[in-house]
Amino acid sequence: MQIDGAVVAITGASGGIGEASARYLAERGARVVLGARNHERLQLLVEEIRASGGAATHVPVDVRRRDDVARLARHAVATFGRLDVFVANAGAMPIGPVDELALDDWETMVDVNVKGVLWSIAAALPIFREQGSGHFIAVASTAARKIAPNMAVYSGTKAAVVAICDGLRQELAGDLRVTTLTPGFTATGFADHIRDAALREQIAAGGSIAMSPKAIAEAIAYAIGQPAGVNVGEIVIRPTAQA
Repeated sequence: MQIDGAVVAITGASGGIGEASARYLAERGARVVLGARNHERLQLLVEEIRASGGAATHVPVDVRRRDDVARLARHAVATFGRLDVFVANAGAMPIGPVDELALDDWETMVDVNVKGVLWSIAAALPIFREQGSGHFIAVASTAARKIAPNMAVYSGTKAAVVAICDGLRQELAGDLRVTTLTPGFTATGFADHIRDAALREQIAAGGSIAMSPKAIAEAIAYAIGQPAGVNVGEIVIRPTAQA
């Protein structure tokens, strides 16, 4: 698939990996359709992309709401006539010890990280099937592969994303493409929503080795840009200093 002219929908697009991917792909000719909860930041991003000569549009999206995610996919088709790539990027990381029993945080991670990906699949797949082409990309985490204290629930949700997407890839083999991105430490403000101050400081310290979100955007572009007969099933990308 050529990135130039491709219609790419991205959730969690108002910052971090989503914003970096929107800018990077738009610079290379993609028509980006952006969704996130922060409407003001989305609108500013779209204006900046357009001012630079790119094609962009947006709708408010909370991936916990299946209707919001479906609206994003429909908006892509209504605006640009098709949907070539759906990037399920939105994520939540309010981590902490299981013993704290932070049930609301657990629910948030399951709703955003797992259900948000499922609602994205449900929104994109019928469109891809009707077109006879499409590429689904989900952003997981290296936490799916390496479990650490205080990250049990978060790791569980990201492991679920890896499992769901690889199963989907196998089911769709020969028809549609599916890619899972598993980034390590990335400079996305990932510690901002951790409630415990000491844990937040500890996790934030890991940011000193964090990759730029642009590194993940480049990986997404690499997966999209492969020939139609090539599916990059999974990309694991870490800072060199991350064990």
